[in-house]
Amino acid sequence: MSQRKSARKNFSVIISGMSSVGKTTAADAVAEMYHLKHIAGGDMLKQMAYDRGYKLSGSDWWDTAEGMKFLSERKTDPEFDREVDRRLAKAIQKGKVVVTSYPMPWLAKDDGLKLWFHASQRKRAERLAGRDKIIASRALSIIKKRDLQNKRIYKKLYGIRFGDDLTPFNYVIDTNKLSALEVADAACKIVGEYARFSVRRPEGDTKRA
Repeated sequence: MSQRKSARKNFSVIISGMSSVGKTTAADAVAEMYHLKHIAGGDMLKQMAYDRGYKLSGSDWWDTAEGMKFLSERKTDPEFDREVDRRLAKAIQKGKVVVTSYPMPWLAKDDGLKLWFHASQRKRAERLAGRDKIIASRALSIIKKRDLQNKRIYKKLYGIRFGDDLTPFNYVIDTNKLSALEVADAACKIVGEYARFSVRRPEGDTKRA
């Protein structure tokens, strides 16, 4: 049976993946190329921390004493995450956004193009070490801790098997052997095809790129 195709308007893109996998760089590129607004769930959480009096710093803020303190508070109050996700859901429904978020691909049932970025813990640790100028062993320790925390948080909040259940995604991009620019280029090409044609994907039909 043939499928009807039509150009998409006001679409949304949701990019997820474990930490330090290249989501932000790709989202920035997609936003610039397709005139979308990039909204990051992590930035919303940071803003909530700032509103509560925490002192923010650079991209490594989550690994500072202040960042760790906020994460500890976050564990005891799930409303932080739920409020962020409510705001993201509204933005995705309106369209014209690219969202980087851990849980939103599972929560936004039928909204947007969903991309999962995959890379091994060791490869992500290499990227984190280079970005934040820290030794590889410390970077790997941070990556392992973040992965475990995220899996626990979203399992408890929403029953999500974060990083294991990839059925919500339209595409999985293996970034292990790709540079940040190559990952961004792959994402832009996929989004370009999505923007051109409206074809409903059967449930669980995840493609790998």
